[in-house]
Amino acid sequence: MKIGIIGAGNIGGTLTRRLRELGHEVYVANSRGPHTLRDLERETGAKAVTAEEAARSGEIVVVAIPEDAVPRLPKGLFDGVPEDVAVVDTGNYYPTRDGEIREIEQGMPESVWVSRMLGRPVIKAFNTIPARSLATKGKPHGTPGRVAIPVAGDDPRAKKKVMALIDELGFDPIDAGPLAESWRQQPGSPVYVQDFDAERAREALARATPERKPEFSARGEGAGLSP
Repeated sequence: MKIGIIGAGNIGGTLTRRLRELGHEVYVANSRGPHTLRDLERETGAKAVTAEEAARSGEIVVVAIPEDAVPRLPKGLFDGVPEDVAVVDTGNYYPTRDGEIREIEQGMPESVWVSRMLGRPVIKAFNTIPARSLATKGKPHGTPGRVAIPVAGDDPRAKKKVMALIDELGFDPIDAGPLAESWRQQPGSPVYVQDFDAERAREALARATPERKPEFSARGEGAGLSP
């Protein structure tokens, strides 16, 4: 499968390495240009490209950048990209890093905001798992106790495609409902960075409430970052 990845930080870089190990064609971009990704290109065999090229290179396109960088992506990034290309948002909102995003502070789920910024439906995934776990804890399908990764979104076909990729990476994908309920997996929620198996992850999603914890709000006492 051809996969575009926009962002080469903890999650984007880890996905680049893992997906190349599985034999996928990966086109990876960052904000500084392809020339700054030559080491990752040599290490993994991924192709370093621009953000525009990454958005047009994959059957799945992963956006793995900080929330404050989303509005700075090229305008019309996904214009002309076929509707059957699944766009995945892995991001989390941390006010101490991203500044205050008013819509999110007022209760808009983070990935709903990202979707509006991109002008494109997105699937929310990979935001609850620390990069180290993503790199090291994958297990074969059917292995008891596999780490679960929640997947929220509104397009059943796109969700199915992303969930199949998660399973291939060695994790149990679980349907976390529509994008409007993706607050269930935002920072501070019971499932966030816990590496739960599928049963415990579903229980944690069910316990979630939409209110932001103070440590993950610009109006609270600071904001925590994921491990």
